[in-house]
Amino acid sequence: MLDELRQAIDEVFHGRERVAMRDVYAQASRHVNLSADLLTHLNELPEGPYDRRELTEAINEVITRRGEQDTLGLLEVPQQAGAAPLEYVNPTPTVPDENEGPDLMR
Repeated sequence: MLDELRQAIDEVFHGRERVAMRDVYAQASRHVNLSADLLTHLNELPEGPYDRRELTEAINEVITRRGEQDTLGLLEVPQQAGAAPLEYVNPTPTVPDENEGPDLMR
């Protein structure tokens, strides 16, 4: 069921950064394989604009609140745009040269 919901979310966000909850529900309603029960999950979300990450987290919160995370699963939360990859670590930290003092109007 979540695959069908993922597809509906992809379709509604196509070329858009933010979408209204009513647009998400309308797009999801067009998918015949989405159960009425899953559509009721969307009804629990407040109206207003969402970006993809906010929408995914909100849907996951509804699933978790209902205790369905083990049977239904959760949607994968996308990384925030512009965030550094998690595996990035600066291998050579910068240490100030001991011969350099503070730059006080030399």
